[in-house]
Amino acid sequence: MLFRAATLGDSGLLAELNHQLIRDEGHRNTMTVAELEQRMRGWLASEYNAVIFEQANEVVAYALYRESAAEIYLRQLFVARHQRRKGIGQQAVEILRAKIWLTHKRLTVDVLVQNLAAISFWRTVGYQDYCLTLEIKNV
Repeated sequence: MLFRAATLGDSGLLAELNHQLIRDEGHRNTMTVAELEQRMRGWLASEYNAVIFEQANEVVAYALYRESAAEIYLRQLFVARHQRRKGIGQQAVEILRAKIWLTHKRLTVDVLVQNLAAISFWRTVGYQDYCLTLEIKNV
């Protein structure tokens, strides 16, 4: 699998993929693709980095992360719907850890509690439960 750093020019592509991610994980974010693109542009222009993963000239996944002095926070990892269950997500995490995140910092990721498939995936690649955020949603 090939990988490359995303640029501001990739914001539209990343927004489309992020829109799919939001729907697939059951997130309550209602942003449009255009709004997601603006947000992505802001992130990439400031504190976030993204990596695009490709196979056979096709984008199969992306990762969006933020690095601080103490940790690397993986905000998003998305594998294209038709490419799932082929080991791409696991391979992407291995590439991130071996070739991009060349550090011994704490690695964190947030997962929605109803997304059991994602929770299982993250545990499989080595992440461990640390915190559960509870809320009262005032409507």
